Amino acid sequence: MASEYTYRVSAWWTSGRTGLAKCESSPNTIHFSEAAELGGLQGRWTPEQLLLCALAGCFTTTFHDVARSAKFEYTDLEVEIEGSVHRTRATGCNFNEILIRPRLKVHSEDQIEAGLTLLRRTKSVCMISRAITVPQTLEPTVESIKVPVEGWSSQDATVKLGV
Repeated sequence: MASEYTYRVSAWWTSGRTGLAKCESSPNTIHFSEAAELGGLQGRWTPEQLLLCALAGCFTTTFHDVARSAKFEYTDLEVEIEGSVHRTRATGCNFNEILIRPRLKVHSEDQIEAGLTLLRRTKSVCMISRAITVPQTLEPTVESIKVPVEGWSSQDATVKLGV
């Protein structure tokens, strides 16, 4: 495995406040726009959302690697990222906080503490999280999915714990 990698993305404005982005590893381009709040078009990805998407994607794939290394089995992981932007006359728009809200589903209550530990570890080793200097708050939730006893007609029971 190589010890150094290079990634390239190209973006260009197409008209007004919109543009396209592409990379060599995907045949699809992404249509983006300035945020609607800043005069851009609705219905397009914004640079702000793309940054948050990069963090969510990196957190998700990093957790998979961390869990695999720990031989930790889980049923599902969804990562929601919320970024708050503050606008001032002096500096313009800046992210002032990013919330990372992973929701992990595990097989049993016995896995909850281990799941929380692995989520915390993931934040500390996630490459995109480490590259972003904006304060980041981890708000994890681990849910134990109880499989009903055969013959039950009730829905799955869920226990939610967060830190």
